[in-house]
This record gives sequence, structure tokens and C-alpha cells, in this order.
Amino acid sequence: MRASPRWAGEGFRNVHPIQPGLRDGSERPSLSDFLCSEGRRTPAGPLPAQNPLDAWLKPADTGLRATWLGHSTVLIEIDGLRVLTDPVWGKRASPSQLAGPKRFQPVPLALKALPRLDAVAISHDHYDHLDLPTIRELIKLQDVPFITSLGVGAHLEAWGVPAARIVELDWWEHWQAPGAELRISAAPSQHFSGRSLSDRNATLWSSLVIETPRHRVFFSGDTGLTSEYAAIRERFGPFDLVMLEVGAFHPAWGDIHLGPENALKALQLLGGGAFLPVHWGTFSLALHDWDQPAETLLELGPRQGAQLLMPRLGEAVEPAKGEPAAPWWREADAPRRGPPRAASPDEATGMPAAMPWPID
Repeated sequence: MRASPRWAGEGFRNVHPIQPGLRDGSERPSLSDFLCSEGRRTPAGPLPAQNPLDAWLKPADTGLRATWLGHSTVLIEIDGLRVLTDPVWGKRASPSQLAGPKRFQPVPLALKALPRLDAVAISHDHYDHLDLPTIRELIKLQDVPFITSLGVGAHLEAWGVPAARIVELDWWEHWQAPGAELRISAAPSQHFSGRSLSDRNATLWSSLVIETPRHRVFFSGDTGLTSEYAAIRERFGPFDLVMLEVGAFHPAWGDIHLGPENALKALQLLGGGAFLPVHWGTFSLALHDWDQPAETLLELGPRQGAQLLMPRLGEAVEPAKGEPAAPWWREADAPRRGPPRAASPDEATGMPAAMPWPID
């Protein structure tokens, strides 16, 4: 960790300059704004979802298939191999299962129903990307390697993952699957880390590139807009599938979260590719309407020539088939009536005091 160019003596740092105008510090929200704000921050009813097990029984016709399971959890099937990104099955993105941001609905299938995995890729250590209950159950179910950023392995090992199954990467480093044509590389992102008030930036954050000789997939993890994406394109592109975070954005967080408009800019820097939005539709982590990221992308994406992949939860899609995006998420708000919903009592009063802010 100390040998990393991103190590700054007591923790990691973003070394690439923040673009002018990307962050508006004058609008920085307070914790009380987050807890007490009214609005459409959660859907009125369940989101449409599918059980992907039947789809997974057949190999992908094109060799590449993705199944969004919620937030940043995606099962990537790439030339017969399976990689799971940022697995979170827990009920809350929080150090407590009694308080903190609660997921809108369960994952479309139980963790024990997953097929055999070839790797688990974890971008960074925030609660909505690294979930203790999920990791502890997963290591009982599967003998799978965990590929992650520098320092995150200490969390995994403390939770029972054998050290031999943990691979930590600095940016531009890679892991090659033994006996398989699968490579996972860590690449730049603009974010931060920490699971409490005392360990901010103690571990590294990364984007990830998942590739075989025939296909390449980019996964942003969490990030603000950075011109380093052009360097990623030069090293790894072109990409068949690009997964970028689009939710939990705010003008004050432009340096650490993309949001839908900057995600489209990031897509251009990466050289395009089928675009699967992640980091939305699962937890209320910001002040915007829960479906604003999807609505904005549906409006702006086609104008900018983006090939949007916007599957339902649990719906397996192949990027090469290019099915048009449809606003399926509107079904969830059909039952909504009356005034906007305020934060529930447990969300408003029970946030653990040790959580960092912003929480992702």
C-alpha cells in the first residue's frame, strides 16, 4: 500500500486534478437534509423483477451476458466464465441491520441460488459495495477468489475469507485466472473509502476491467468524472459493455459521483460501448427522486447516440443484441397517491453515528 503512487502518508488520495466546475460546494447537503427531506426518494411499489435462473441455464449466444441484480451487483457471464461485481444481498447499506438506508426490495434470487462463480470483483469498501453478511454467506457457499483494491483484503480476511483467495490490486495491475482466459484489472476512479469516521481513505478505490481475448467489460465502481477515462480507453478499449454508476448524485458530490449526465460524458471518454447503468434503483442514498437517474438517461442517452441497456432486476441481457430501453420502472410508481413520502422513522432517527458522510 505504501508503495502505491496514490498513498499519501496516512491514506490514499485522488491524484488527478478535479475538473473545474465539477463540484459545487455551495450546495453541500447536511445529514439532516438527507434524513428529513421529503420527495419521491423510494418507489411506491415493488419494482418489476425476474428470476434469472432459467436464463442462466443456457449459455449466452454472443458469449457476453449481464444480469443486474440491484445497485452495483451484476453477474457478468463472459465466454463461459462468471464474475460477480460488488455483491450486496444485505437489507441495509449500513453498519447496522436495524438502521440506515434500506433496500427497496430483496434481490431477485437468494445468494445460495447463484451458479458457480469464477471470481468476485469488489471495487471499494463502502457499505453499499462491500457487505459483511453477504461475504460471510458467500464464502460458505463457494470457493471463489476475491479480486479487490489495495487494503480491502483486510476486511475480507477479518470476516473469514482465506488469505489465499484474496487478490489486492493497485491501479493498472491485474489478476489472471489460473487455467482460464479471464483477466481482471484495476483502473483509476475519483472517489474515497471508509466504513467509519476513523478509517477514511485507509483503503483504495478502483474501477475494474473484466476481459477475455474476445470481450471486454468496464465497471466504474464509484467515481466522479475524470479525464483518466481516456487513458483507460487507450489501455483497454474498446469495450463491449460499460457499467457506470448513475445514482446517489448531488452537485456537491460531482468529484466523487457521476450522476446520469456525467456518466454519458464518461461513456464518450471510454469510447462508447453498450451502457448498463448501475448504482441506482436499490437504496436511497441522495436527495433526488429514486428514478431520476433512469429518466434522465432515457431522455438524454438516445440524443447522444448511447446504446442504453436498462434491464429489469434479474433480467439477463446480451449487449450485442442491443434491445431498446423501455421505462419499466414507471410501473413501480403507479400506485403512488397523496403527498410526497418523507423519510421513515428508522431512516430519520436511527442512522448509526459512526457512518462516514457522504455514506457512499
